[in-house]
Amino acid sequence: QVQLVESGGGLVQAGGSLRLSCVSSGRTFSAYAMGWFRQAPGKEREFVAAVSGVDGSTYYADSVKGRFTISRDNAKNTLYLQMNSLKPDDTAVYYCARRASSYTSNQPRTYDYWGQGTQVTVSS
Repeated sequence: QVQLVESGGGLVQAGGSLRLSCVSSGRTFSAYAMGWFRQAPGKEREFVAAVSGVDGSTYYADSVKGRFTISRDNAKNTLYLQMNSLKPDDTAVYYCARRASSYTSNQPRTYDYWGQGTQVTVSS
């Protein structure tokens, strides 16, 4: 069983930054693609970013490209999301997830383990 635990959420003003972390209990963390998703009240869960378990290549939603950076530290079994130039529209619960593959995807249904989520609130 894999456990994912997110941290780093909070309240920030528009234009500010936050860094989210996600620690995995899995022993083969490096082999899997990892992703960040978010869900705002009344909306469906949406893809934010993903990083490959093959070569570390990254993939972003258009809405965050150029502002957010996903990265991973395989020695620490930790996934990160650096969020800069935050906007009120970025307000949501952010989830990290592990995909049952080394290759990235933007489809939530292809991820098999999920964290409990961390709230990010951006005030205007």
